[in-house]
Amino acid sequence: MEYVYAALLLHNAGKEVTEDAITAVLESAGVEVNVARVKALTASLEDIDITEAIEKAAFAAPAAAAAPAASAEAPAAVEEAAAEESAEEAEESGMEGLGALFG
Repeated sequence: MEYVYAALLLHNAGKEVTEDAITAVLESAGVEVNVARVKALTASLEDIDITEAIEKAAFAAPAAAAAPAASAEAPAAVEEAAAEESAEEAEESGMEGLGALFG
């Protein structure tokens, strides 16, 4: 992950994302650099517009966060409905008990 962070840091600073630049950032952070990973990252970023990729990711994140929120509300609604049903059942059984008392 730190390799991607280094590339994002360079991009944000307006610097060119190169093997040497990523290596320098990682070394300055005290990370033991794997040259193959640096080469793979720079090769994969070669045809990518990083700004566009960030914008797309930022747009997709709120939609992904909204789905769990909606599903979190569903169990609460189910619990409320179950509580109402059990309260109604308790009331009905209580009435039945009173009917037995007064025959």
